[in-house]
Amino acid sequence: MSRIGRLPVPIPAGVEVSIGKDNTVAVKGPKGELKEKIAGRIKVEQKEGVVHVTRDNDEKASRSLHGLSRSLINNMVVGVSDGFEKRLDIIGVGYKAEKQGDKLVLSLGYSHPVELSDPDGITTEVPGATEIVVKGIDKAVVGNYAAIIRAWRPPEPYKGKGIRYRDEHVRRKEGKAGVKGS
Repeated sequence: MSRIGRLPVPIPAGVEVSIGKDNTVAVKGPKGELKEKIAGRIKVEQKEGVVHVTRDNDEKASRSLHGLSRSLINNMVVGVSDGFEKRLDIIGVGYKAEKQGDKLVLSLGYSHPVELSDPDGITTEVPGATEIVVKGIDKAVVGNYAAIIRAWRPPEPYKGKGIRYRDEHVRRKEGKAGVKGS
């Protein structure tokens, strides 16, 4: 039995979960609404303020989808009640970010500024010139947009410059041996 899949998903106050006939789970809460179609071999039941995810058999495909389905439902419940956020730090001389309307403008050492428009359901904040906060209700979309921002200037191992996640550790490398003053 899947250790993740057998855990019940608690439904907090103010969140409604509805399960359709075609195994579509819709979660509605104070921050918005999310829908996800769950595989047919997985059964989703709601009892007494808790969602239970079970599987029909012990085939490999069913076992793989069991924990995944439970995690997807849990992420939807957490997203519509609390939301998700990713924090990014910009490190490097002259590197900075600013918000212009719904656009994120990054100065990353290129000959031009990088302008990124916020996707639907995602908001970005720039509390400081070297900080970016990506917020939204869908965990996958928040993570994907944060990865797109980071991909413009990933952290490099020699000087540590670039865009990194707040909790990311960049392993530093030693420079060329025998060269002084660098």
